[in-house]
Amino acid sequence: MLVNSKPMHFYVLKVGGSLIASSRELIRSLFTLADEGYSFLVVPGGGPMADLVWDLFIQHKLSEEAAHWMAILAMEQYAHFLADGTGARLTGDIRRPHRGCPAVEILLPYRAMQEDDSGLEHNWNYTSDSVAMLVAFRLGSALIKATDVDGVIIGGEVQEELCASHLVGKESCIDQGTLCLLQGLCRGGSVWVLNGSDPQKFISSLRSGKGGTIIR
Repeated sequence: MLVNSKPMHFYVLKVGGSLIASSRELIRSLFTLADEGYSFLVVPGGGPMADLVWDLFIQHKLSEEAAHWMAILAMEQYAHFLADGTGARLTGDIRRPHRGCPAVEILLPYRAMQEDDSGLEHNWNYTSDSVAMLVAFRLGSALIKATDVDGVIIGGEVQEELCASHLVGKESCIDQGTLCLLQGLCRGGSVWVLNGSDPQKFISSLRSGKGGTIIR
């Protein structure tokens, strides 16, 4: 006899700072998928707090090492913003949500990255995208990047699928560090870039598997 026949869908979800206006609505909407077997570990972007770190880096000639860890701490500030009033739980552990826990947990990445951030270089090519890619790799999960664009746009059109090598050295909505990880340590992984500005459309895309750009 089947005790639980619901399919399980786990994702690492990077929520970018560009979505700050709709980000908490997006987090709340993820709970509507819990009964369908979905669970998420959310990796926060840096948001305006990381922008401040960049300004300090430029104006006061900070080292890239110091700026890297300040930017990771900026991610933790955004994590608290995302969790506030949404029902999501904060965690310092890189793990899939346990049975009986909220279906959505938000990672506080500083301690985990201090303990082991192998594969990340401490420079501005490796941003919160790269942290999320590393987390997804460790958990054997696909990565979804929720951002404010419909995907990777080339020649005015959203590309359904791209090789990471195609974007190396080019400006896009994904950082260069993630592209390097996909070609090296995280080979075999993928990033699904999906517009999260409208949470309901995001949920529909998630259910259907359609929309955005998959980068491998």
